Amino acid sequence: MPMDWLPPSDDIADAALIARIAGLKEEHRALGVAIDALQERSPYDQLGLMRLKRRKLALRDQIQFYEDQLRPDIIA
Repeated sequence: MPMDWLPPSDDIADAALIARIAGLKEEHRALGVAIDALQERSPYDQLGLMRLKRRKLALRDQIQFYEDQLRPDIIA
């Protein structure tokens, strides 16, 4: 059996992770646009801006976590 072969269930799980990552990346980009738009306004909501930035950082952490799940651990 080749080493790069994955059972179908793993392929489905990987596809689900890839779809989840894509959704998170889209939300991350949208938050970046929202943050930029909020900062362009003269009197902007500092608390709202902090919440958006915190959410964007949390999304980045989630994206990294899921991307790590796709890569196998290779002990060198």
